[in-house]
Amino acid sequence: MILIDALYINMGGGKVLLDYLITKLDQSNKNIHFLLDDRIKDAHPTIQNNKVTYLRAKFTNRHQFYRLNASQFTKVLCFASLPPSMRLKAKVYTYFHQLLYLKVPKNSGFKFTIIAAIKSLISKTLKSNTDFWVVQSASVKNQLVAKYNIKAEEVKVIPFYPPVVNCETVVRMRETYAYVSLPATYKNHERLIEAFCLFHQKTGRGELNITVNDEFPLLLAQIELLKLKKIPIINHGFLGKEKLNNLYQSVEYVIFPSLAESFGLGIIEALENGCKIIGADLPYMRAVCEPSISFNPTSINDMVLAFEKSIFEEPIISKQLVHDEVDKLVRLLN
Repeated sequence: MILIDALYINMGGGKVLLDYLITKLDQSNKNIHFLLDDRIKDAHPTIQNNKVTYLRAKFTNRHQFYRLNASQFTKVLCFASLPPSMRLKAKVYTYFHQLLYLKVPKNSGFKFTIIAAIKSLISKTLKSNTDFWVVQSASVKNQLVAKYNIKAEEVKVIPFYPPVVNCETVVRMRETYAYVSLPATYKNHERLIEAFCLFHQKTGRGELNITVNDEFPLLLAQIELLKLKKIPIINHGFLGKEKLNNLYQSVEYVIFPSLAESFGLGIIEALENGCKIIGADLPYMRAVCEPSISFNPTSINDMVLAFEKSIFEEPIISKQLVHDEVDKLVRLLN
């Protein structure tokens, strides 16, 4: 039996990838046991052909599950950057997608930095409990090998992401921008919003679309104040897959100012939906695409210049450098 351990996945890009993997694996002929966070019990694709266990996402609960069930599994895929808490007889693959375990961006705040450091230490301590690591890009592989002092051949680069659903009735509007991301500190929303305000005040052009949910009331209040000042920032909140694709297919540019990404699912989604990318000049961006415009994500002035280039110049078409290899990941579990 194969174990898919996704106990710590419940939101964001990781949840999008988990949903896709659940769909692909449940359609296969494999004998699979899914270990999932109880917060997503009614919020994932239907599992019809395999077993599923829901637990509260705690280290002790996970360890107890392994202690009681480890002998049942021949292969294990840990889907949240954290190897098992004990050594197993099964072959173990750990999908690593938390770049913050490798390097925390500057100015992330004391509490955020400490929490990331503790989680990184736990993951690194457990590294001997996995046989292989799986990452989405060569950039993350290089950083993981260096930080965890592991062999390059133990890290497999297998990018994967769900296919795009085309929305033929959507009209793409010029001088429109989107940033699809929850506003964790390192996602850089504050600089982006300030830069867009300066750009709009200077040119009177553009529209910025963002996706901030109700868990960030201070940022939501700021957006409402800016709307009263006639700054065209539209917050869509959380979007399901179809509405998200509608958004991508209605804007000209996706701007991506994040300070750290393991993959940048939003970049790939935007490219597959035909958007041009205005991207942070950082390794994670260069690993997955050649953006139309690059900028320094720590400089508000440079971000303003990037907005201006998008309307006053004729940027190149962005080039996608990676593609979906989910079938390769599925074969890995044979």
